[in-house]
Amino acid sequence: MFMRIDRLQTEIPVPTAPNPNAGAALQELLGGKYGEMSTLGNYMFQSFNFRSKSKLRPFYSLVAAITAEELGHVELVSNGVAMLNNGPGDPTENVDISAAPFEEMQDIRLAASFFANGGGAMPMNSNGASWNMDFVTSTGNVIFDLLHNFHLECGARLHKLRVYEAMTEPTGREVCGYLLVRGSVHAHAYALALKKITGVDIEKMLPCPKIPLSAIPESQKYLEEGIHRRLYTFSPSDYKEMAGIWGKGEQALPDDPPGELEVVEGMPDGAKIAEIEGTPSAFAPEYTAEEFYEIAAKLYKKSR
Repeated sequence: MFMRIDRLQTEIPVPTAPNPNAGAALQELLGGKYGEMSTLGNYMFQSFNFRSKSKLRPFYSLVAAITAEELGHVELVSNGVAMLNNGPGDPTENVDISAAPFEEMQDIRLAASFFANGGGAMPMNSNGASWNMDFVTSTGNVIFDLLHNFHLECGARLHKLRVYEAMTEPTGREVCGYLLVRGSVHAHAYALALKKITGVDIEKMLPCPKIPLSAIPESQKYLEEGIHRRLYTFSPSDYKEMAGIWGKGEQALPDDPPGELEVVEGMPDGAKIAEIEGTPSAFAPEYTAEEFYEIAAKLYKKSR
């Protein structure tokens, strides 16, 4: 079962103004083929379906712990998308809706994000195509699944780099910078797992594709903090067994700051989730908090 904490895995800056086209680009990292919905879906169902958990405990623990981290990545990207679409918010009331206050939204790249979702994130790519289960691989064969996961993380890193190169918006770039570092950790972890279970020096393929994190300014503070060397259990007491794969004297990748790999019990400290203001003229939210309480009281009274 999962425990939820009301924080993001890292802090992302609040946009100074709405930028729905940047939000559309970031949607690719949520619902694209190599997006966070895909990494989550792959690892989650692989962990649910994992055969011989006791015999292969370190490998199961690795996939299970990364599953929990991917849930946080879905949350992180979703917040980034919503913040970019909403900007700092516009709580102005009594706007003349007949004056077409959102006329420019008909020309944005992903108009459905406003018309259907009020600017919120959804499991779709940058063109509005729905994420689907065809992006999930769970074969029941641990070697094949680990190899697939390695490929998936490499594809996801290339994905993130292209989105990063397509935008200058600080909110989206911060999301990309953080996820590029964590994606590097996951690709490295799956390569080491394949090495342990097969004896093949697959880490010699890394990084594949070659993405020098030193060239990405938004990644630097994460490298300085050392999170390129850490895997978190995302559990108060379980999944420590993955230390048999990640650790044991293994070192960070050659292009990253040096240091020994480590398993950290628990999760990163994280950061406060930014408050996204409602936009009354877009009917989001349409009711005040007092009205919600009044409605809830009436429903409760009728249920008695």
